[in-house]
Amino acid sequence: QVQLVESGGGLVQAGGSLRLSCVVSGSAFSTYDMGWFRQAPGKQRELVASISGVGTTNYADSVKGRFTISRDNAKYTVYLKMNSLKPEDTAVYYCAGDRSLLRVRRGIPEDWGQGTQVTVSS
Repeated sequence: QVQLVESGGGLVQAGGSLRLSCVVSGSAFSTYDMGWFRQAPGKQRELVASISGVGTTNYADSVKGRFTISRDNAKYTVYLKMNSLKPEDTAVYYCAGDRSLLRVRRGIPEDWGQGTQVTVSS
């Protein structure tokens, strides 16, 4: 059974930075494609960034140039570094993974973490 555990959320002022981490267990991580999603109150969940097992990345237009997704296969961990945070980035952030990058990019990965709250004050 695959488990994903996020950490690193919190409260930050606009313009600040946070780094989210997601540790994965129970999977051959290097062949596991990952994504960070977020869901704000009253809004649909959206894909923020994805990364394949070999490190190919993709970002939502709203975060390009501000967020960076990365992975450390030796540590079974994926990261989301968030810079220049805006109040509209406030949401619960989830990491998720699947053997299929297509499923991640379509928003239907098989495995999900429990989420971590990110709140950006103005």
